[in-house]
Amino acid sequence: MASSASRRPTVAIAGATGFVGTAVRAALQDAYALVGLTRSPVRAEKNASAPEEWRHCDLFDPYAVREGLRGADYAIYLVHSMLPTARLTQARAADLDLLQADNFARAAEAEGVQQILYLGALVPEESPALPGPLRRRLEVERALASTSVPLTTLRAGLIVGRGGTWLRLLLNLVHRLPAMVLPSWTLAETQPIARRDVVRGLARVLGNEEAYGATYDVGGPEVMSYRDMLLRTAEGLKLRRWTTTVPIESPRLSKLWVWLFGGAPWALVTPIIDSLRYQARVRPNALQDWLREDLQRFDAALKGAVDARGRPLPNPRDALRDREDAAIRDQSVARSVQRMPCPPHFTARDVADEYLRWLPRLGWPALRVRVEHDRVAHFELRPIGRLLTLRFAADRSPEGRQLFFVTGGLLAGDGEQSGRLEFRRVLDGHTVLAAVHDFSPRLPWYVYNSTQALVHLGVMWGFRQHLTDLAHRQAESAARSSALSSSSS
Repeated sequence: MASSASRRPTVAIAGATGFVGTAVRAALQDAYALVGLTRSPVRAEKNASAPEEWRHCDLFDPYAVREGLRGADYAIYLVHSMLPTARLTQARAADLDLLQADNFARAAEAEGVQQILYLGALVPEESPALPGPLRRRLEVERALASTSVPLTTLRAGLIVGRGGTWLRLLLNLVHRLPAMVLPSWTLAETQPIARRDVVRGLARVLGNEEAYGATYDVGGPEVMSYRDMLLRTAEGLKLRRWTTTVPIESPRLSKLWVWLFGGAPWALVTPIIDSLRYQARVRPNALQDWLREDLQRFDAALKGAVDARGRPLPNPRDALRDREDAAIRDQSVARSVQRMPCPPHFTARDVADEYLRWLPRLGWPALRVRVEHDRVAHFELRPIGRLLTLRFAADRSPEGRQLFFVTGGLLAGDGEQSGRLEFRRVLDGHTVLAAVHDFSPRLPWYVYNSTQALVHLGVMWGFRQHLTDLAHRQAESAARSSALSSSSS
């Protein structure tokens, strides 16, 4: 989609109400027409009078993402799955992130977006096994780069600015603990960067064709350890703090300690500590060279992120959290995303067909699954009757994705559609995501959580094992064929 000279280019921002997204909006609003994307109806209502356009956009719904990106020249992706999006979520954060990123990339391609920008994390140069949070970020990069739309990635370490989660942890620890015994991982060095410099970097590469397909490390002017940051923070707040470092890693104990005294949910503490434990510095690149001329030092960035008492300034989302939680409870839907291996040469349709062939073999005495020729599956419990029906949606099953709607049964909520099941092929075809979205159960929630929800996990676990065994058999068959071919030649 070419930008007309008579109008400002349009930039759609996913994660526009977050810590970085808020600053990005302020920096770009004069030069671009902005579209903020949010799945929260509370935030959409709150920002209805803002100068930029706002669109309600559930990133788990590919058609909603297409509507959100309609008319956009560029798209910025600032989304991370940290907090619940449904009343019940059965999924790892990595799988939620991967599914949303895949939806975003596909929608951007379908809508003719010229460039996707993504803010990832600094990756250690040498590490035998990356921690989960860093693997998640790299998977999101792969998903966003999997279409014809060029991706530009900025990788940053700890970002210092108003409302940042990790900075709030740091400030709370310094305020609450006059003495700290620190594990050895706090000596790992990184390059914290001011939020304003991250935003400068994003603005610099936005729409810049030389940056299409490029990845840039960005960091502040100072290399420091987490221990250094604690002491520098205490000095900036005019507090005397004592620390000693012991030669023990103890990541679990560290998470517990930070959770108790840092004042943040466990779901946020865990990925932060896992990322901090690894040394990561900025690799030289052209964008970092450009930023270096005006990089803000740690102390100055810290000063701009606290109030007169040295307390962290709030994240703009914090005031809405209770209303958002209430909205999630009122929606009363469940989400489940399970990762599975994709057998070699299998398409998404092959996986879905294998699921329909496998279901009747479950062999439970009372539960029977009947599959019709038009790819409709009925789950029946003797002698009660039909529990659920899955009906294939051919018009919503493009390449790489197979969709089924829950269209009835004793366990489904009222309405023609009370949820959807999809099989999504991702990560170059090596992985399948089996996902249930917006399922509205008829059972009371306390009963559903301890019965039907657990049965679903059991079925998905069984199908994952089936696909794993199938992949192993195919690999062994290919190896035997290769051996026979070699011996005959």
